[in-house]
This record gives sequence, structure tokens and C-alpha cells, in this order.
Amino acid sequence: MIVLRWIFLGLCLGTLAACALPRSAAVQQEILAGANAEVPQFAVYPVTRAFIPVLEGWPVPETRPNDGWVPHIHPRGSSDVRIRAFDTVDLTVWDSEANSLLTSETDKVVDITGVRVTEAGTIFVPYIGYLNVANRTPDSARRLVEEEMAAIVPSAQVQLSVIPGTRGSVSLVGGVASPGTVPLPEAHFTVLNLIGQGGGPTTLRNPQVRLIRDGQTYLTSYESLLEDPSRDTILRGGDRIALVEDDRFFRALGAAGEQSLIYFEADELTALDALSLMGGVNERRANLRGVLILREYPPSLVRPDSSGPENTRAVFTIDMTSADGLFSAGQFQILPGDTVLATESAITTAEALAVLVGSFVGLSRTVAN
Repeated sequence: MIVLRWIFLGLCLGTLAACALPRSAAVQQEILAGANAEVPQFAVYPVTRAFIPVLEGWPVPETRPNDGWVPHIHPRGSSDVRIRAFDTVDLTVWDSEANSLLTSETDKVVDITGVRVTEAGTIFVPYIGYLNVANRTPDSARRLVEEEMAAIVPSAQVQLSVIPGTRGSVSLVGGVASPGTVPLPEAHFTVLNLIGQGGGPTTLRNPQVRLIRDGQTYLTSYESLLEDPSRDTILRGGDRIALVEDDRFFRALGAAGEQSLIYFEADELTALDALSLMGGVNERRANLRGVLILREYPPSLVRPDSSGPENTRAVFTIDMTSADGLFSAGQFQILPGDTVLATESAITTAEALAVLVGSFVGLSRTVAN
């Protein structure tokens, strides 16, 4: 019976050795095994106080196809709006002459409304003809009409108002309480002015501001506009603005509180922020010295020296059992597309093995009896 028991136990242990134990994450040594190969598959960098300044000097990969933004450039000259093609002009003319060409004896005021600015930038005024008003302020256009009218109506006084067309308006197309088209009230009308006029952003995750201008798309965050006035872009006629949710994410995997895609809730996330968003690490299974951040760099950013990553694939390791590791994790910036992996503790694997061996031993005793 004893011989049979040991034979059965040997068969069980052999079967166990040939199988992988069920677990939620790899052990750190398994992940880093290829780093010391003759041709390394990736580069490994411990996240420490000494490494953070080195990392900050590395080139940063582009995370979006259009990451640029139009800065705030104050227009020269008057802040009045300029008349553009397809605007509509309304004229009111006062004339006190007894034999006026425009007014009657009883009514000394005449309204000339709905005069559309042609594509060439001109308007037609009776008895005067076409006048070029393009790129003039409303007051400048009023004085022009009054000067030209003086030849036929010396005492005429003119009032002029402009209703902007599509080229003198901007559109707020989504992400706010009251979207719509807004005529530019002045030449210094900014993105934040427009968003405020639309009632502010609705409930969006880290709202992103998308500006479409001349067939080009620009993107920045609402938070950055509030914090930096130099980014509050002055709008031009025809601009379209939309507020959308931040679609950047990182992956949370392994012995963590959550394994999923986790979206950015702020412009910048550190490794500590990421660990908090993923519910921390599992205290019973995780290796606190083996939190890994996996990142891919484009080949153009690889450098043979410390001015950039040594490989397109980089693994950053964080030791959460040391103060240096924790402080450094709070300075390490997570990039969109990163994978944050909490590796499994080797001790946990050994405990699972011990439990299985104990179960096999108990089973062997049952068989032997």
C-alpha cells in the first residue's frame, strides 16, 4: 500500500509540474525573462528618483493625429467685427431736404433693409451704385455710404447695422447646454466666450475642445483653456467648436482591483493616479515590488544613448514597498495606450502549489486505503 501511495503521489506531482497553475497574472520574472537575451526584446527601466529626470528628457510619442492647438493671437486694430461677403446690411437714412430723392415730405426717414453683401464684398445703394464694404467695420462702412450719398443728398445722415452671414458666425455643435450658431459680436470673441454663451459644458469626462477651421481639426482640453489664457483662441467666422469626452485610456491588468480599459479623467495621470483608478493592487495576490508599465515607442524615437528609449518596447518597474518607488511613481506620467500590470506574487503561487499537493496527498491516502 505504501508503494502504491508513493507511485500515485509521484504521478500527481508529475502531472502538476506539467500544468500551469490557474492565476490572474504573470510573475514578474516571467515578464522580464527576455530582457537579458542576446538580442533584447525590450528594455527595462526601474522607476526611481534618478530615472525620472532622464525620462523627462525623452521625446514623447504623439497620442493623437492632431495634437496641435491655435494660440491666442490678439487681432490688430479695432476690435469691431468686419463686414464679410454674404453678410446682410440694413441702412436707415435721415434727410431733411424739401425735395429729397429718398424721402417724402411727410416722412424724412427711409429704411433700406436686407442688402446682401456680394461675394465681391459690395452692396448696392440706390442713386449711388455699388460700394465696396468688405473688411470694413460697420462704422467705417456707414461713413463711406454717408460720404457717397452727400453728392445727391447733402444733408443725409446714415445709420448702418450688419447681420453676419455664415462667414461672420461661429457654430457650437455639441457638448454644451445650448448648441447653435452665434454671430461674432466682436473681433476678440474667444472659445471660452462661445462655450459660456452656450451654457457651458455638459457632463463630460475631462471635456476636450475640438476646433474645426479651414478644413483642419485642432484639439485641446477645456481645463487647459481655463488654466492658460494664452490658449483661449480668438474665433474667426466659419469656425466650428464641439466639446467631446476624453477618449484616451490605459489598460489595467493582473492582480488589481479592476482589469479593464480605464479612461483619463484629467489631462495628466501619474502611475499612482492609475493605480488608484484601477482600484489598487490585490493585497493577497499582487507582488508589491512588481508593478509593471508596458509601453511601445515608434522606431523614430529609439535612441542608442540615454536621450531616448533603447528599444521600441519598454517596461518600467515600480517598487511599491519603498518610499523612493512610491514618490517616483507619483512623478511618472502615464501615456495613452500604456498597460499597467500588477504581477502575481511568487509566494501566492507557492501557496497554491502547496494546497494542491496537500489535496493530492489526501487523495492518495484515500486511494491507498
